Amino acid sequence: MSVPPVPAASAALPAPPDSDQLIIACAASREGGGAEALQGLRLPHLEQLLDRLQIGAAEAVDSASPDMPHERALARAMGLRAAPGHAPWAALALRQRGIDPGSRAWAWITPCHWQIGMDHVLLQDPADLQLRAEEAAALLAAMAPYFAEDGLQLQSDDARPGDQPVRWLACGEALRDLPTASLDRVIGCDIGPWLPHSDRVRPLRRLQSEMQMLLYNHPVNDARLAQRRVPVNAFWISGAGALDEPAGAMPAPPTLELRLKDPALQHDWPRWRATWQAVDDSTCAALLARLRAGHDVRLTLCGDETVRGWQGTPAGLLHRISSLFGTQPASKGLSLL
Repeated sequence: MSVPPVPAASAALPAPPDSDQLIIACAASREGGGAEALQGLRLPHLEQLLDRLQIGAAEAVDSASPDMPHERALARAMGLRAAPGHAPWAALALRQRGIDPGSRAWAWITPCHWQIGMDHVLLQDPADLQLRAEEAAALLAAMAPYFAEDGLQLQSDDARPGDQPVRWLACGEALRDLPTASLDRVIGCDIGPWLPHSDRVRPLRRLQSEMQMLLYNHPVNDARLAQRRVPVNAFWISGAGALDEPAGAMPAPPTLELRLKDPALQHDWPRWRATWQAVDDSTCAALLARLRAGHDVRLTLCGDETVRGWQGTPAGLLHRISSLFGTQPASKGLSLL
């Protein structure tokens, strides 16, 4: 069955600005200088939200999980019943852009660079490739026939955010029930622990080897090396699977705030603090306005290995009395992650 071309859109997972649910990725970190970065951080809109909402139980997301904490929270909010590593993000993104993914299995294919060492292979951040549109098109044209031989239809995905690395879409039965690790889990790490190991993925491992040989002498990489730019020598599969839920059965997506993710993963704590100020002034302020308007809002904050939610409207006289003594600093709530 042929797959229709995917039209462009503004984002892979649209986040309605008027949603009553807000998920903030990488809201706090215990790694590096993350704890120190919280000190003295004042976020007035977040502080009022934490003061007025009811705190919920924390959910642990182990660092060995193939999903990031915010991905686990988003899957739950979207009613996805997928096990860790099995959330069909690519298929969901298509549906949210008004494209019916059908019962087919989809995945994202990200061209990347594997840095090969003596006893490990590191995946470098695909954003660092700064892959140009003409380069991506040439690589896609060269790789697509090989994917087709394995029953995978490879095509461009122009709906990615403009500041994100090049990412393609693949469709095929080999992607069904395929466990994959989030790209954010693997960047800068040895890929070994994150690769699926089973007989059914052997064709994909062979395809990866074929692409490494194809890319080794590809003109795009010859030109990049001549310009002292890192070559594209591999790809990463993520977000694989098919949607089981009918279109009408899925809830409206929450607002997913991702601006803190890159500075947190890069341990750029001054930029992380500045970004938090911008998030507080915009996304948090919008949710607070909806709370004040009487909406039953939900806030989910995600740390390195923890997801914790706050929900509901202020309850009872005791809360109103305690509010007279002022809100607590944001660091108190974020330290619970």
